[in-house]
Amino acid sequence: MSLSDDDVRKLALLARLELSDDEVTSIRPQLESIFGFVQTLSELDTDGVEPMTMALEVDNCWRPDAPVASLPRDAALRNSPSTDGQYFLVPPVLGSK
Repeated sequence: MSLSDDDVRKLALLARLELSDDEVTSIRPQLESIFGFVQTLSELDTDGVEPMTMALEVDNCWRPDAPVASLPRDAALRNSPSTDGQYFLVPPVLGSK
């Protein structure tokens, strides 16, 4: 499948990427290769193949949902770099007051 520069720019826009003209030119062959591979996969006969969500059979090991004692506050705060004795203190993320 051949892609134009406009196709690559549209894909970049959908992926929320800003690509320079040089990046558009360098990424086009890579995308063409990926789409070629997907085209090859779509030509495979998958009749009789059961859909699956994972390649390996995995079972979750669930523990019983039972109430247990929580970690004491002083133990939880012990390794924190900054506390006020009751809470963890962290730098502001949205600006300072």
